[in-house]
Amino acid sequence: MGGSKRRSSWWGDALLMLVSIVVSVAVAEAVVRVLNGQPLLAFPLPDAHDEGVLKPGQVDAIARAPGVDRAWFFTDPAPLPNRQPPPDGWQSLFMDLREKLSRNSSFQPNDVFKAWNTAFAGSDPCQHPFLKQAPGQLYLYDPADGKASPPYRFYPNVTLPDRLVTNQMGWRGAPIEVPRGPRTIRIVFTGSSTVVDGHFAPWSYPEYVGHWLNKWAEAKKLDVRFEVLNSARESNASTDIANIVHSEVLPLRPDLVVYYEGGNQFRLDSIVEDVPKGAAVRPPGTGASLTPDWLRAASRWSALLGRVQAAIGFAASDLDGKEWPKPDYKVVWPTGLDEQDPDLNYPNLPVDLNKIQRDLDRIRADLGAIGSDFALSSFAWMVKDGLVLDPIRHRYILEQLNISNYPYRYRDLERLAKFQNRLFAKYARVNNVAFIDVAGQLPLDPDLFLDAVHASHAGTRMRGWITFNQLVPLIERHLADKSWPRPMPDPQPPLPTFTPRHIILSCKAA
Repeated sequence: MGGSKRRSSWWGDALLMLVSIVVSVAVAEAVVRVLNGQPLLAFPLPDAHDEGVLKPGQVDAIARAPGVDRAWFFTDPAPLPNRQPPPDGWQSLFMDLREKLSRNSSFQPNDVFKAWNTAFAGSDPCQHPFLKQAPGQLYLYDPADGKASPPYRFYPNVTLPDRLVTNQMGWRGAPIEVPRGPRTIRIVFTGSSTVVDGHFAPWSYPEYVGHWLNKWAEAKKLDVRFEVLNSARESNASTDIANIVHSEVLPLRPDLVVYYEGGNQFRLDSIVEDVPKGAAVRPPGTGASLTPDWLRAASRWSALLGRVQAAIGFAASDLDGKEWPKPDYKVVWPTGLDEQDPDLNYPNLPVDLNKIQRDLDRIRADLGAIGSDFALSSFAWMVKDGLVLDPIRHRYILEQLNISNYPYRYRDLERLAKFQNRLFAKYARVNNVAFIDVAGQLPLDPDLFLDAVHASHAGTRMRGWITFNQLVPLIERHLADKSWPRPMPDPQPPLPTFTPRHIILSCKAA
């Protein structure tokens, strides 16, 4: 009898201790989330570096257009009316693929839910070097023009498992107004991943632009509404963007199309003699080796374990955040090419700028044929000679600059990024195209970036604010001469929507 009481007491004490531990851990988790500025009930957590941090004075350093209220910067767009649960089975499939697909695999879980262009995929996707990696299934669509570019469209009218919300065109964002109203000004942004922004982010920077334009219109009591759309998708090169404008954007008869891209064709081998072979050598104590895989995975769900991961990484790192060691190489600048005032017709421009200009010409011609305007943006790179980064918090910037862009030095990446933007500015000036200087206005602050080109949430808001303020004078001129909103054809052309079809794959391992 006494033994039974002792066992009961032991179990009671053990249960009380377990409950105390659970409560203590839960309280500690809540405290860390509050200190980090993270949501209390988010599972998984947004990455800490995804949020970014604005510094005092950064907002005020951005030139505001007349009539723009600084307080608008701190307001958010309305929740998307078309956000809904992912289709049945998609979320569990996505989570399963996150576990099964190799971190180094080029085919990633969200690629399963894209609608792939059949001209790109070919008659047998199992013979395609990329699509053959698909885990047993794909969605396909037939391009109206028969071209293999763009390679894919986002699945339309869904919320994807990675939280991206698409409209009837498969574009990120709210449903497109059909029919377009007579007092609606339609602006379409086009580009790549730096325009579509992170799928996990609540809004892309074009959505902020649309939100603030409508606040501006309301404050000025204008009888117009702004519809700002986002046709971008990751991995697009300039030719993909030109094809998207031709096949998807033109039927919408936009008043303005804004182009932002400058990373996917940014390769320095055209000006480097005998590019050194080999791969980047990670300095000791940095990157993925800092902590075990299970702790990095658990940190996506627990802010407390995230602090443990950061502490281990900080203690293990003997790096001061400087540029990694790289071999010597020789830069050969094209003979006769003025770096400060580039010749647009120079036959061998660096970083694929001849091809990019040809695609910009195609976009201008297409838009000119329907009376739409075009705007070109400078492109922001988080790089400068002598840049020093936090090796833990800014790990992805370090890796993109030192691994993805190996063996090129920061000074040469900075040099070419500035040259590209000078050429964009001149192209806009010579061709009477509006120029939006994002790179010239955005602070060179690593907390505004996820990696060397993609924005954190704070950086997304800043890019939107810069673009919004630089668009206001252009819009005012069009409103003054009554050229915007442009009249739509009657009847209005149908949206170039599409219906993906699902196929099962049985690709044999190579």
